[in-house]
Amino acid sequence: MSLDDLHLNLRNLTPDDYPQLKLLMDKVYHDIGGCWPKPTIDKLIKEFPDGQVIIEDDETIVGVALTALVDYDTFSNPHTYDDLIGKSETILNEENGDAMYGLDVLIHPDYRGYRLGRRLYEARKELCRSMNLRAILAGGRIPQYHEYSAELTPAEYIDKVSRKEIHDPILSFQLANDFLVKRLLRKYLPEDEKSQGFATLLEWNNILFEPAERVLETRRTQVRVGAVQWQMRELPSVEAVLEQIEYFVDALSSYQSDFAVFPELFNAPLMGLQDRAAQLDQLAAIRFLSGFTARFKTELSRMAVAYNINIIAGSMIEEDDDGKLYNIAYLCHRDGSIERQAKLHITPQERRDWVIEGGDELLVFQTDAGRVGIQICYDVEFPELSRLLADQDMDILFVPFWTDTKNGYLRVRHCAQARAIENECYVVLCGSVGNVPSIKNLDIQYAQSSVFSPSDFAFPHDAVLAETTPNTEMIMFSDLDLTRLTVVRSEGSVTNLKDRRKDLFDLRWRDWSWKSGGLPSGAKQDEN
Repeated sequence: MSLDDLHLNLRNLTPDDYPQLKLLMDKVYHDIGGCWPKPTIDKLIKEFPDGQVIIEDDETIVGVALTALVDYDTFSNPHTYDDLIGKSETILNEENGDAMYGLDVLIHPDYRGYRLGRRLYEARKELCRSMNLRAILAGGRIPQYHEYSAELTPAEYIDKVSRKEIHDPILSFQLANDFLVKRLLRKYLPEDEKSQGFATLLEWNNILFEPAERVLETRRTQVRVGAVQWQMRELPSVEAVLEQIEYFVDALSSYQSDFAVFPELFNAPLMGLQDRAAQLDQLAAIRFLSGFTARFKTELSRMAVAYNINIIAGSMIEEDDDGKLYNIAYLCHRDGSIERQAKLHITPQERRDWVIEGGDELLVFQTDAGRVGIQICYDVEFPELSRLLADQDMDILFVPFWTDTKNGYLRVRHCAQARAIENECYVVLCGSVGNVPSIKNLDIQYAQSSVFSPSDFAFPHDAVLAETTPNTEMIMFSDLDLTRLTVVRSEGSVTNLKDRRKDLFDLRWRDWSWKSGGLPSGAKQDEN
């Protein structure tokens, strides 16, 4: 049969299809009893119509998948096929079941090799997700086992099939469709002589499943980020800077953004409020700038509440009680709370001219729009930090930055994009532009703010969701689908986080100070 002769259609089974269904099941299952009686099929269709799927070619049924709803806790434990069957060969479909149970998948012998079974399995998976069911379970026959039973135990046989040393027409197919062997079932179907009564309990886990009691508390899956590519400019007063900030916050809120992002040290032009002579003392100038931080925190928090938007307040200089200076990013939640993330790695210029200290905490922040991390500029060039954040299930990494030249910008950009790929997360890069010759260290800027994604089929081909025009003051929006992160981490073309060789290496943090208490999963504290 050539592909040109096929006219395939996927649809649900109806009671009128029974004569064709019987012909197909009798042909394929001639060794284990053939087709179910018509009353059994009719009852199954009535109770769970969406779960009964066929493939037809020119109105001839060539593939079938029969499915029942079951209680996960019951059927994820040892059971037999008879546990699914009631009186008069009635399939025990559980109306309020939280899992699907694959009863049968069969393809007409003349149509094998066209991957029709995969179509039926994909239809089941989509149904499982759409119904918010926990998993798909199946008792899988191992029909080739009788050829190896004299030399291999069932467990050894299953292991060799999983290693592709043996091909089993059912188990090999199920493993190729992302099912995992949960356990060995004994006396599952005693009349199945080829399997010698053994079967595998297979499970496909719905990674998007949310328990019913948590539906109202379920995290957001669609998040809108707005970033301000901020122009450094001379401004006459603190009020003028805050007015410019509020203008952008208002604009981003009007577009229903969940986050407003500003660049690193975006209020640095306030150093220009000193006289020219005072600005020449760079340490004195940066201490002068730190004097505005408390007011800015208060005003930005007010804006977050008033405009109902979470604000990543770029970064600002903070002076502690001992007179030490830190570069701090503030997260102003729209509920009025404020959290902070210090820059950990200090650039040579910051250390030399401003005597900035590095912080000692690395945090993941729980927001109403996902779990986020913040790395200020240079920090994103150290991949260990992002990996530790990824181990705490970070969804979005915000990188406020400030670079003067294009080569400096490209260091930050390329590292940020690598972090998105390595850690299967979104990365939002937000920088400043403009030239302020009158203020030392603000004379030139280069930026092209961007949003990066993992690199896989669910995302843009270049893994860039949005980017601004270089060196132009503007705002940028991007809609982030957090569900896609869940899927790519489990079922992507590659799964970077899942495939790490933890038997060969691990990542250690000295004296971990974690707000929520304890170590992040995957991180180990150095005892020395």
